[in-house]
Amino acid sequence: MSAASTIEGKEDGKVKLVGKSLWSDAFRRLKKNRAAVVSAVVLIVLFVCSWVVPWISPYAYDKTNLAIGPTAPSLSHWMGTDFFGRDLFTRLFFGGRISFMVALTATSMSLLIGVTWGGIAGYVGGKVDALMMRIVDILYTFPFLIFVILLMVFFAGPKSPLYSAFLTILSPFSDDPKGAKNFAIFQIFVVFFAIGSISWLTMARMVRGQVLSLRGQPFVEAARSIGVGPTALIFRHLLPNALGPIIVYTTLTIPEVMMTEAFLSFLGLGTQEPLSSWGLLAATGAETMDYYWWQLVFPSALLAATLFCFNFLGDGLRDAMDPRVRKD
Repeated sequence: MSAASTIEGKEDGKVKLVGKSLWSDAFRRLKKNRAAVVSAVVLIVLFVCSWVVPWISPYAYDKTNLAIGPTAPSLSHWMGTDFFGRDLFTRLFFGGRISFMVALTATSMSLLIGVTWGGIAGYVGGKVDALMMRIVDILYTFPFLIFVILLMVFFAGPKSPLYSAFLTILSPFSDDPKGAKNFAIFQIFVVFFAIGSISWLTMARMVRGQVLSLRGQPFVEAARSIGVGPTALIFRHLLPNALGPIIVYTTLTIPEVMMTEAFLSFLGLGTQEPLSSWGLLAATGAETMDYYWWQLVFPSALLAATLFCFNFLGDGLRDAMDPRVRKD
């Protein structure tokens, strides 16, 4: 990355220049974006609470209490209880674990495939580029959600070969590998794969465009002249210089993945009981919203706040890293 210089003052009648990297300059502009900073703080708080709250809570996320059933928010249960008497506050933040985990894992998978695919296609060019991007175009013709739903239907069922392989691996470590909780964990892994396997397409196109614009730059020619190989050129020179747009797009991909998981859970194809995610809790709450409003309001509010924060943070990163939209 190149560096920028700023005037700090005068020393012995001479102007003193202080070098600043583009990353420090972008971070300085990002700090001025209040919406992005507040969003980042909110996301950190939600992420930490999702891991800490279920651990310190006096209620287990899956412990039922049919004697009390669904109760409104109170001092004992801050967000009320669900139909089975389970504490909604604990289940809500345990669901945050699932939602964040699905988002981060599927986005990481999308990042790995998309950056590698787009980087190779953009650098090699020619027939290889044409073939690789035609494959992307073909995959783009499939409706995203329908493709994910089909993967869930064929691979996440109790009779699928993938589930049999999962049981084989799990058997030495579990007394009851066919238990409901283990099946729910298996389905979460399938959600990771299903969403990540299709969400890399736009990332690949974006990275390819960045690499195409960079591969003719002088620093690439200089690297070639000293014998740097194609793999090192792609992963050590081209992709690091495209890191800004990649980071921005990644932050905007996370809420899309979270929304997809929530929609799948809403349809009954995502996270399954006794586990919980914000989408599953909202789906359950929607069925009883006429009588138990808190079961829908709290998970929906947290999901909406998280999606808004990721979008605000992504917009802030885009403005901070794009020199064409500098405001100072």
